[in-house]
Amino acid sequence: MTLLITIALLVASNVFMTYAWYGHLRDMKGKPLWIAILASWGVALLEYCLQVPANRIGFGMMTLAQLKVAQEIITMVVFAAFATWYMKERLTMDFLYASVCLAAAAFFMFRGVSAPA
Repeated sequence: MTLLITIALLVASNVFMTYAWYGHLRDMKGKPLWIAILASWGVALLEYCLQVPANRIGFGMMTLAQLKVAQEIITMVVFAAFATWYMKERLTMDFLYASVCLAAAAFFMFRGVSAPA
């Protein structure tokens, strides 16, 4: 159950961070840069309020490296959804190839490695 909580918190935090990094490109393109920066910082604060507990909860079940690779995979999935749905961009085959590389990273990171005691 705590693994599910970790994953859910990481997904939610990545939604906020992806928006903080890229949402202003659509929503604030006519605003001064300093407004986009402040708005992004506000959104990033919400991201940290989810990401920090996710890592604290998950760190007993996964190694630090496993947590990082899991987070990167979640980031790619969230980014793909955000790019296509919110930003109306097309994903290319290169994105698929990069995702396959991340899946390979996950395979190597999680095979036969147990979480710390």
